[in-house]
Amino acid sequence: MFSGDLESAVRRLKYDGAWGWATIFGRLVVGWMERNPDRMAGVDLIAGNPTWTGRTPIRHVEEILKAAAIEDVAGRWPFPASPVLVKPTDTERSAGKSREAKRLAARAHAQAVRIERRVRDRTVLLFDDLFTTGQQMQAVARLLREAGATEVRGLVLARAPWRGADRQPGGQGTLFGA
Repeated sequence: MFSGDLESAVRRLKYDGAWGWATIFGRLVVGWMERNPDRMAGVDLIAGNPTWTGRTPIRHVEEILKAAAIEDVAGRWPFPASPVLVKPTDTERSAGKSREAKRLAARAHAQAVRIERRVRDRTVLLFDDLFTTGQQMQAVARLLREAGATEVRGLVLARAPWRGADRQPGGQGTLFGA
């Protein structure tokens, strides 16, 4: 759950550039994979839901996945050498906005994302730090499916507490929490 110390740590990474948290979160991601090999079965490629390439102080999702790839010393998991997804243009943030505004922001986010590696006929694990309504993850998963991915699974560090209209599920798919 995105609250308390975990919320504080994620915010420190995202907004203050506290790099050490990327290493810790990367270890959590790989630890989850090690404890859940059945859920990782068949995954061909791990992709991060990309942050804008010009984001400062840190591109947190990318840094968490880099740390996870380093932590995977046995090379057991399909972390790519370079990002699968890149977001070269900034889009409006959806934090603190209505469900409809989040939906529109998710659509704009997915339209700004570029696929940099082959995803056709692959099962992709899509990673993100936070799951709020699921709309952004769903939009990016749809983009991957349209590019030929056979399946897209989701993995997140935390889920935001359900609030008001956000109680509705974000859509179909498989979502895991690290």
